Amino acid sequence: MEMVTSFVYPPPPSILLNCMSVVGLAALAKIGWSEVRGNHLKYSKFGVSSSSSSPQPQKQRFGSISSRNGMLLLYTPAFLAAAASFFALPSDDLRFLLLKSALALHFFKRVFEVLFIHKYSGGMAVDSAFVISSSYFSSTAFMLYSQNLTLGLTEPSFDMKFAGILMFVVGIVGNLYHHVLLAKLRKEDGKKEYKIPKGGLFDIIICPHYLFEILVFWSFFMISQTIYSFSFAMGTMLYLIGRSYATRSWYLSKFDDFPKHVKALVPFVF
Repeated sequence: MEMVTSFVYPPPPSILLNCMSVVGLAALAKIGWSEVRGNHLKYSKFGVSSSSSSPQPQKQRFGSISSRNGMLLLYTPAFLAAAASFFALPSDDLRFLLLKSALALHFFKRVFEVLFIHKYSGGMAVDSAFVISSSYFSSTAFMLYSQNLTLGLTEPSFDMKFAGILMFVVGIVGNLYHHVLLAKLRKEDGKKEYKIPKGGLFDIIICPHYLFEILVFWSFFMISQTIYSFSFAMGTMLYLIGRSYATRSWYLSKFDDFPKHVKALVPFVF
């Protein structure tokens, strides 16, 4: 236990936070396993087809919305929560300020990409949009709340916040760069025509944007060093492992010339 507390703050005096640390991790792991088994959240390549030529039109239980609006719904509430924390939870604590800034910048970048970088076709299932949006919003709020409860406590003896900032910069820049590469593959008219991505780390893994996103969420943990942020980073990684596996399987099924040496998420390994 002493070794653990040298890396993280002690468990917070909040039943809600402690329960959500367990529930959130279990839920994200389950969704990631569902991706591996072929039960996908309906967005991006696994979204709702808008093609009128589709032999079996996709019907969603709660309907669907455009991919652009769905993506805005995913990230805007979390960005607003992070931005509001500067006013709702004022503090001169450096670690808390760094966490607020990293969360706000990450979700601002995602909103910016939705508005100005991504190309769209098809739609997103409303229930999938709700699940992802609520996950991002609640995790942002809980990370901030958990950090607020650490104020006044003795800091972990192994300080990772500055290493976390470095990892955050690498993650957010790498994620943005590979999103730009993906956008360049799509036609300006928005017609759904996927191609095998090339350039950057796409030459060795099919989901480098997920790899860098994982780095971003682990950087949140390194900056905050709370149990909840560890739990959410681990859960996000497990989900994206499953999603990347499903994405590679999708490319293998669609392209006969897909290079077999290109892995899903980890170069040369997975």
